[in-house]
Amino acid sequence: MSDADLRFWFDPVCPFAWMTSKWVRQVTRQRPYRVEWRLISLRLLNRHVDYDAQFPPEYEAGHTAGLRLLRVAARARAEHGPDVLDRLYAAMGARIFEAEQVRGEEQRGRKEFVEPILAEAGLPTSLADALDNESWDTEIQAETDEALRLTGKDVGTPILQFGPPAGPAFFGPVISRLPGDAEAGELWDHVVALARFPGFAELKRSLREQPQLPAFGVRPGEVGRQEDWHGGSRRQHR
Repeated sequence: MSDADLRFWFDPVCPFAWMTSKWVRQVTRQRPYRVEWRLISLRLLNRHVDYDAQFPPEYEAGHTAGLRLLRVAARARAEHGPDVLDRLYAAMGARIFEAEQVRGEEQRGRKEFVEPILAEAGLPTSLADALDNESWDTEIQAETDEALRLTGKDVGTPILQFGPPAGPAFFGPVISRLPGDAEAGELWDHVVALARFPGFAELKRSLREQPQLPAFGVRPGEVGRQEDWHGGSRRQHR
């Protein structure tokens, strides 16, 4: 998609990527803003990390499920075109984060979880066969590496590139609350203004609220519990 205004790298199991994507979709409903969705794997990004030592117990299963879902996304794009990622990511995120019932992290990487998502996105459920097909990992790794070349390595998800292919890219913006429709575009314009300044590199704090999502038990109007995310994740330091 050569005429995109924004490239958005996502891992479907990242709640903060999902929150930012919801904000981006608000903006696209208000103005002619074109988004190219691209793939980045937290599991591949952290492939050299000792999960037992550095992450909470559920992280490895969650990141692995994310990689399995990205294999399905890569195959869907290959067989049905790049635009399919818009509705497939929307269906994945809704199933993972907008439902209040708690699911095991590993369940998200199974056929019985993915097939209803594919059906909702208007895609063949046979695409779920890609869950176990590691041949797609080469393509996912290449897009993960592409994002890191644009931002540097000490980042997480989402990664956004403004004015691709030559524009700047950053990790974030990370949000825990969704702006109202009236302020969504104005807030986004401030982000774009920062991105366009050639000397801008980072604006960050490690304290985050749990995102305002049913999967976290945080309802609209409520404020999630604040946590300290070291290096972009809830790493355990021992």
